[in-house]
Amino acid sequence: MVEATPLDEGWVLLHEGASLPAAVPGCVHTDLLAAGVIPDPFLGRNEPEVAWVGRREWTYERDLDVSGAPHEQTDLVFDGLDTVAEIRLDGRLLGRVRNMHRSYRFDVTGLAGRLTVRFASAYTEAEAVRGELGERPGAYAEPYQYVRKMACSFGWDWGPTLVTAGIWRPVRLEHWSTARIARVRPLVTVEDGTGVLELRLDVERTRVEADLTVEARVGGTVARAAVDGTTGVVRLRVPDVALWWPRGYGAQPLYDVELTLLHGTDRLDVWRRRVGFRTVELDRSADEHGTGFTLVVNGERLFARGVNWIPDDVFPSRVTRARYERRLRQAADAGVDLVRVWGGGIYEDDAFYDVCDELGLMVWQDFLFACAAYPEEQPLRGEVEAEARENVVRLMPHPSLVLWNGNNENLWGFRDWEWEGPLAGDSWGEGYYLGLLPRIVAELDPTRPYTAGSPWSGSWDRHPNDPAHGTHHSWEVWNRQDYAEYRASVPRFVAEFGWQAPPAYATLRRALPGEELAPDSPGMLHHQKAEDGNGKLNRGLERHFALPEGDFDRWHYLTQVNQARAVAAGIEHWRSHWPVCAGTVVWQLNDCWPVTSWAAIDGDGREKPLYHELRRVYADRLLTVREERDGGLVVAVVNQSGEVWPGALRLRRMNVEGEVLGAAEVGFTAGRRAVEAVPVPRELQPGGPKEFLVAEADGASRALRFPAPDREIPYPRPRFEVALVPGGIEVTARTLVRDLLLQADRLHPAARADRGLVSLLPGERVTIGVRGWANPDAAAARAALYCMEPSR
Repeated sequence: MVEATPLDEGWVLLHEGASLPAAVPGCVHTDLLAAGVIPDPFLGRNEPEVAWVGRREWTYERDLDVSGAPHEQTDLVFDGLDTVAEIRLDGRLLGRVRNMHRSYRFDVTGLAGRLTVRFASAYTEAEAVRGELGERPGAYAEPYQYVRKMACSFGWDWGPTLVTAGIWRPVRLEHWSTARIARVRPLVTVEDGTGVLELRLDVERTRVEADLTVEARVGGTVARAAVDGTTGVVRLRVPDVALWWPRGYGAQPLYDVELTLLHGTDRLDVWRRRVGFRTVELDRSADEHGTGFTLVVNGERLFARGVNWIPDDVFPSRVTRARYERRLRQAADAGVDLVRVWGGGIYEDDAFYDVCDELGLMVWQDFLFACAAYPEEQPLRGEVEAEARENVVRLMPHPSLVLWNGNNENLWGFRDWEWEGPLAGDSWGEGYYLGLLPRIVAELDPTRPYTAGSPWSGSWDRHPNDPAHGTHHSWEVWNRQDYAEYRASVPRFVAEFGWQAPPAYATLRRALPGEELAPDSPGMLHHQKAEDGNGKLNRGLERHFALPEGDFDRWHYLTQVNQARAVAAGIEHWRSHWPVCAGTVVWQLNDCWPVTSWAAIDGDGREKPLYHELRRVYADRLLTVREERDGGLVVAVVNQSGEVWPGALRLRRMNVEGEVLGAAEVGFTAGRRAVEAVPVPRELQPGGPKEFLVAEADGASRALRFPAPDREIPYPRPRFEVALVPGGIEVTARTLVRDLLLQADRLHPAARADRGLVSLLPGERVTIGVRGWANPDAAAARAALYCMEPSR
């Protein structure tokens, strides 16, 4: 049998003549941080103080002796090297590598000595490739498109510039004889209720004459096949298979697969994975609205409730399975059913996809190209093909993976970002997205759909970001317009949109120690990476509120409210137009450090109000008030559950003093996975800034419609009572209390509230659960409560 020996201990990092302890997996920055050589780049304005690290060469070393291994061959296996490195053993060159997104294997049979891994600066490599192949335009000045490395380690509009190097994934020795399993491609389908699993394998041999067979087991079914040279195929049929479903549509049964390589009765190697049986299609049919983009799983058409995922740490070797579980559980608990792994990051660790399999979170996987023109010549082309082939095969077993995507925004960038002139005919990546990558997916993983990019309208005959065709990125709103403009169109699938807000107060206090917080204080500005980010935040506020001058706490609260309202406005509108619009993917779920950004969960893992708003707007059942072209209002009863929803809609026209000016009850029946539009009688539609509409139905969130921006609404001064109850606090409103928010982290950095923004009518009460609060105190709770107040 193949025997594996981990090599995670005994490494040192050479620095200025000293040998520092090195963690493997890890990176130079984390080792220097642990040794006290550099300050924490996440704190204050330390980030530029460590920029020199990315410009240096670095060497890792340890002793290695495999001279006495009893097997015929011993391989040194690196699951990930970041990025450009030379590997030597006792001075003998084993190989040179230049791709963070691949694994590497070297024959070290019988060798012994000092193992060294010397990393060149990624800047040096990128600048050399740029010098050879010529300039290519990009969204940022850093040379990330010239090296196969996590692009956002060079900085992004939400991330720091911390250019890493190191042995970032596990390293081990593998000892084997006769033959080993080199690669397995599991093709998983369903035919008439029977699960079909075809395992295509490649083997590596030390003895070409040995007769080899393979035995596969899954779900009580066993099959055998002979190995022909270095390849083999074994096919299994699993009757009455239990289907894997996205969360909210059914269960997520997973089947253990075991594939054993045999020489006679000798077990040479075993490959074990879990698979799920399901079918997935992408319906891109043309219709009267344009060209659709609808995921279909097991024959069920889905409105995708998605979030974009970035690396959860700018130092990805620090992300453990437990951290993946926490973050992805947060996503699932918010009603998310699709996670898009964005193309400026990494192909995540297997643990990420394992958790998605278990939680029923569909994965949209980008190939790793983002916001730049990428050269297609060598040495990059061969690396791109090798990395794509390896990662397609690595991720194939996961039923959660439902879509391959060629790139992020590069097709759009070519058309709209003034690339075409400077390129003057030079390659820029089109051959990858429309040629190489679809061929690789069709060859290796024909059970899944591929799309050339996001956004992409499906053809150069149309604008790449045409909302009527395929996927659409909606960024004009955040950059230039009020979020009400989300309601001006119905794209077929909104793959990116979002609104910024600062992180939680306790996150800011930790990240900016000793700083007097203000929107434009030095640390706040350093932890705001978007171009004119604070300007856009403030312009977004001014459209709705009186800008709170000199009151940071109020500014902090209002920016978080505005983020939640903006994203909710888009999702509610687009969900109400299902099936024309078939999905929304919010930018973004998470952060990689403490920063003002579009994330719903900040860099310390704290949920912003947006996170809790996602729980509301991504619920199976949702009410939203929609204005029609004739100026009339309808209540869209959105039912994404699998059961018909019959009910009665209670409508009330009220004023801000709490008086009911009119009321009605209207019956409705919303079909399964359907939307029912219920007209609001004209006499119940609010008139003027003092009035608003309340729509309620059993089993759904309440919908409120205020026809005027907050700065024009004559809110009463809010009055409410706060009392301690087991597990939290109870708030009783004596007036209209709009967008009440408990910032639990102000009570204690570890405290969390179980809900975000909530609006109360006079006499209503709400219980807010709080955990992580050691000494509950009603006065402290009241001080941590924020809500809408009269304009000053």
